[in-house]
Amino acid sequence: MQRMLTAFGRGFRQHIGWKRLGVVASVIIIGLAITHLVRTLKGVDLAVILAAMAEKPPLQIALAALCVLGAFGTLTFYDFFALRTLGKNHVPYRIAALSSFTSYTIGHNLGATVFTGGAIRFRIYSDYGLSAIDVAKICFISGLTFWLGNTFVLGIGMIWHPAAASAMNMLPDAVNRLIGAAGLAGIAAYMVWLSVGKQRRELGQNGWKVVLPSARVTLLQILIGVVDLGFCALAMYLLMPNEPGIDFVSLAVVFILATLLGFASHAPGSLGVFDAAMLVALPQFGREQLVATLVMFRILYFMIPFAVAIAIMGTRELWLNVVLPWQRGRAVAQAEALATTAAATVPTRPTKRQAQL
Repeated sequence: MQRMLTAFGRGFRQHIGWKRLGVVASVIIIGLAITHLVRTLKGVDLAVILAAMAEKPPLQIALAALCVLGAFGTLTFYDFFALRTLGKNHVPYRIAALSSFTSYTIGHNLGATVFTGGAIRFRIYSDYGLSAIDVAKICFISGLTFWLGNTFVLGIGMIWHPAAASAMNMLPDAVNRLIGAAGLAGIAAYMVWLSVGKQRRELGQNGWKVVLPSARVTLLQILIGVVDLGFCALAMYLLMPNEPGIDFVSLAVVFILATLLGFASHAPGSLGVFDAAMLVALPQFGREQLVATLVMFRILYFMIPFAVAIAIMGTRELWLNVVLPWQRGRAVAQAEALATTAAATVPTRPTKRQAQL
């Protein structure tokens, strides 16, 4: 049996590999989501969707926008926490905020977040002496913050409202409660493991070594993820139709599961996957009204931040690559011109014979 398992593992690594398996899983998730989305939206009246969007109270939209702003504000602490964990204290908060906001927003909207977001982070942090390995560590710790926060909230939600998860994964309530309890138990075990000592918290070797934060600091890490997720779920909750009504915890469970499916798909902006998951899990709402909510959420959480992030990065690149070199060149030219003018106006000292004449 052991030989068979060893041979299977060797063959899996040689001929398939986790990377190819991940690509196949992403394609399957996207394909199933798009298929369901097309079937669900068949016969949907666009006029009704636009009317539902127009009926959203301005105050409700404004509060949802404030929640989105709070979510992205909390998001800036992902990189800041990672930088302080790695001891990169010379990088100021404003740079961490810029990197965290632009890398997440642009990377998530374009897809393949690991590569696009990592490239943006490296472009920003390289100006402060950080290497590609440092950026990889930042991505790892930021991702850990995201998953710890999601696992914590989802664990509590699935224990409290397992039926909300059952609407999406079709599992019995008892199984969903066990999954939620397992998630919380995993976090508890992780905290105990961190408490053993600093040497146990070291991952990797040589230049790839990462020292994870202590158990006490990890509580702050979890809190960052929870607050970020709470703002996002609250924004969606505020945009939901008033009828038939849904409690916040149930919506948060559905929202987290849909978000995780979107991340697993690697689809640009989780487009199609997130929306299909929400439509599957919330059949009690009218299709047009729920689609109107999803469109409003995408405008607030995806489209507007994406446009802002592109504008910020474009302005930054224009400043660094065009304006600053032009200013330096102009300053050098002015200095050379002044030096030439000064040399031309300095009177020459007469020779001894010219003085006698």
